[in-house]
Amino acid sequence: MEHWIPDQAFEAMPQVMLILIVVAAISYLMKGADWLVDSAAGLASLLGIPKVIVGATIISLGTTSPEAAVSVMAAWGGDAGLALGNAVGSIIADTGLIFGLGCILVILPADPFVLKRQGCIDIISVFLLAALCYTMFAIYGQDAALGRGVGYLLVTLLVLYMVISVRWSKQHPGDKTSGEHEDTVNFSPWKLIGMGILGLALVIVSSRFVIGSVKELATTWDVPQVVIAATLVAFGTSLPELVVGMTAIYRGHGELLVGNIIGADILNVLFVVGAASVARPLFIISENANVPEIFLYLHLPTMLIMITLFMIYISASVRRGHFRKWYGYPLLGLYVTYVFAQWLLEAGGK
Repeated sequence: MEHWIPDQAFEAMPQVMLILIVVAAISYLMKGADWLVDSAAGLASLLGIPKVIVGATIISLGTTSPEAAVSVMAAWGGDAGLALGNAVGSIIADTGLIFGLGCILVILPADPFVLKRQGCIDIISVFLLAALCYTMFAIYGQDAALGRGVGYLLVTLLVLYMVISVRWSKQHPGDKTSGEHEDTVNFSPWKLIGMGILGLALVIVSSRFVIGSVKELATTWDVPQVVIAATLVAFGTSLPELVVGMTAIYRGHGELLVGNIIGADILNVLFVVGAASVARPLFIISENANVPEIFLYLHLPTMLIMITLFMIYISASVRRGHFRKWYGYPLLGLYVTYVFAQWLLEAGGK
């Protein structure tokens, strides 16, 4: 989205206008999230598909599409390292911040049939990405990269994931959505799809206006660039998932949040990294490509710890049918620690 609405568009605006843009964009952001969640819940009810599957496929594909587009365009533009860091950072934020916060706020449901399957794909995808990165670094050292061969592999796995997810949805033993009285259940499928597309567009565009305006305000108020990079930029890439997830639990559709987090983790590996590395090889560390070694000793290990903890929670929760609220505190604490450690390390390197 930064390629269509660049940061320079906000630089000439007065502070009052930037603040008004933030307020207006947040209101549109919430409206778009409402429409997207209502559309997903309505389609799940109409088609008899579990909401967690809808969250793990349709919503996740929508909320990660902007990241994939930006990563591909960045790779083509010579900033190939951005895509890899963006994907890993999004996985950390989705799991630690969004799922952690959701757990704390409400008791999230744990569908055993879905989570045993989607959860396995989640952890396999994330560990596959880490294994590829460390293997390439061990073999090639400096300037190691994920090439187009890796990209084609990940995209192929993406197609297989989408196909098998649809098959699993048909095999689900006890659909809970078809008997619910959703406000949108009387809408036609095409109206629901249109509502979802419009809602997703509002979420994506509004998110960009919020982050762009806040970044410019932070710069104007002399907030250090390292703080902006370690907080606002990282937070901004996951803002659509955060707003959609919080709206989902507010509207009583916790399954959508759980599915969206798992699906977003998977798609950040198979879709974002896959498509971007097809466009151009993605550097793991490289001084020439501005990809520091912090990626290997902070970002990847944090991602692996986060996903491992998430999988432990899934394994413990499928037996009782829900996640415990206290599960959110370690995840959220790990995310805050990660952001703070990143700030310290980047600030120390200046």
